[in-house]
Amino acid sequence: MTPNSNLQSPGADLLPGLLKKLDNATQQLGDAPDFAKPARLQPVMDIARRVLLQTGGCAAIEDRAERLERAGVFAGSDWAQPAILVPSLSGLSLKSADATTVVIEALSQLRMLAVAKSRYLHEGLSPVAARHFLTQVLALNLALLFGAPSEAERETQGRLAQIPRELFQHLATRIGFEHIIDELINEIWRILQQRPIQVEPVKQMITQISLCQSNPEIDLGTSGQGANRLVSALFGPTQACHEDPGVDVYQQRLESMDTAALQYEATGFARAMHDTGLVSPYHAVLLNHLAGQSDQLVAEALGLSATGRDCLLCFHDLIQAIIESSLMPTTAQGIYGLALMLERGILYQPPIAPALWRQLGLTLSDWSQARLFAAFGDSVPYRAKLMESVLSMLGQPLGIGQGNNPTCQSARALSMWSYNDPDYLLQMVTWAARDDEIVMHFEGQRISSKECVAGVAQTLPLDLDAVSLLVVPHLDRIYGEMGRQCIGREGDPHQWINPEFHGWWTGRGFRINVDVATGHLDDLDAFVRHFYASYHPGYNGNQPLIHPQPAGIAITDSAARFIGWHAISILRAATDPNGEMRIYFYNPNNDGGQDWGNDVKVSTAGNGERFGESSLPFAQFASRLYIFHYDPLEHGKLANVTQDELSEVISMIENSWGATRLPPTGAQASQSPTL
Repeated sequence: MTPNSNLQSPGADLLPGLLKKLDNATQQLGDAPDFAKPARLQPVMDIARRVLLQTGGCAAIEDRAERLERAGVFAGSDWAQPAILVPSLSGLSLKSADATTVVIEALSQLRMLAVAKSRYLHEGLSPVAARHFLTQVLALNLALLFGAPSEAERETQGRLAQIPRELFQHLATRIGFEHIIDELINEIWRILQQRPIQVEPVKQMITQISLCQSNPEIDLGTSGQGANRLVSALFGPTQACHEDPGVDVYQQRLESMDTAALQYEATGFARAMHDTGLVSPYHAVLLNHLAGQSDQLVAEALGLSATGRDCLLCFHDLIQAIIESSLMPTTAQGIYGLALMLERGILYQPPIAPALWRQLGLTLSDWSQARLFAAFGDSVPYRAKLMESVLSMLGQPLGIGQGNNPTCQSARALSMWSYNDPDYLLQMVTWAARDDEIVMHFEGQRISSKECVAGVAQTLPLDLDAVSLLVVPHLDRIYGEMGRQCIGREGDPHQWINPEFHGWWTGRGFRINVDVATGHLDDLDAFVRHFYASYHPGYNGNQPLIHPQPAGIAITDSAARFIGWHAISILRAATDPNGEMRIYFYNPNNDGGQDWGNDVKVSTAGNGERFGESSLPFAQFASRLYIFHYDPLEHGKLANVTQDELSEVISMIENSWGATRLPPTGAQASQSPTL
């Protein structure tokens, strides 16, 4: 060893010793009883911090991610359940002045990376979900990826400021650094094709990309060329605001425009909005400027067809009141919801207009205002924020998402009501926002959300749109109470809960392919025959599905391993542009496109999907289905379902989520069932 070698590569000399200490500390943490773990945790955090500051430290932690988690590094903390972590909060943790917060966030990210690369088979997180999470984190923190620490970061964090940069360099290298920006842009477009209601994460990604593009210190090379349409849709959709002059300057420009210029502006905004599903704050300035002048120009600015224009004219006073009281630069996304609501023509249903007038004047309870403040602050009037969400739901029933919470049943219910019974949705919003109570009935028994003990979610979620923020906690408690009232009944409780919780249109016929008592697969032949006979146009007399139907699927990861049960709704069965029969369904996640393994890849665009729909070929969908409802009076043709079709679906089940659920004998019932 030469005298200068220690100065040339200190990390190379220090790292092996630190890793040995880390492994010993991790072992001691894992062996310690629960009451002693807090005392054993701090040495692990201290050594991990020193490891992360060394060259190769992130890779070494990635190698040890599973060991660290199983030892209890995340136990009892917000990081204990990676599936519920919020990407937008990662940057705040990594910029913290608290060393433990920075280190545990970095460890969590490296755990995500190990899962994403299939090096760690995590029981609560799939590789696809982990990769998606990391992609969003990178998108929201591009400055940490490309930029040096700011003076403020150096002042508050000291050497800690280097950990996030080392971490993100490692993440980007492992995921594919040279294509990261282009991949992020493709990811944004993929999400936008699904037209989610919650677009704030997407807007943050676009804002970060825009800042990087305009920063001369950041060299993106040839990456990021496809971002221009996204950036312009938010910050400069038209000629009069293309340089992002600010809303006050834009208002002044509007006041000097003639009708032709205003029409040009209106058309430009409508085109950008319908192209991306995003609404610029400038759009709200224009719409308010036009609202009292010309219905024709308002229709142009909303991009309405003849149906929407007629609805606008018939309900002129209501629409003008909504625009003037609720649609402002900070609630501009509601403009897209308003346009799609008018296109649906639901205002012609007698209860809707009066319900919206009530919504405009609704008095919010103290609890509702506190919830909205916790999520959105007080920069926007609460009623306006709530109306923005109401408009979005009424216009985009399939864009409702549950965020990162186990509330898929409640999100599915909101979507169904918006899709099928919008006046009931508006009643639910009123009860929750004004009265702090929702009352439903289960088999004649009154259930009040005020009187329920608890729901499925352990905490009140905040990563939701305003309507879900207020309504979901009530629905979740009612859903939980319905489940409690089914305790002791034989079979799956959804058989009784779903029709009572979602609505009368839910089929009273019910099939499940898992024995609830044992968890084993049960009579797959009968299950698959019933599903084909109930939903496949070739076996049900070509009867289209009239109402969305709740169903349950077994979610699998990209290796076709079982992850968990999930609530969805079946929307329709139809042939795609290539002539293949597909099931189109609603997934209450904010992202419906997923890889479920064994070439079962959920499509959200390109196969005949409408905005917000997910789809799979019929047999592939059936292979992940575990419960469904049907109308027992609608008789399908069970006998015509071929053995080849049955065998294909059953094989896919047994080679994916059903692999560990085969009955002890391995035999399946062979008798032909009847409806």
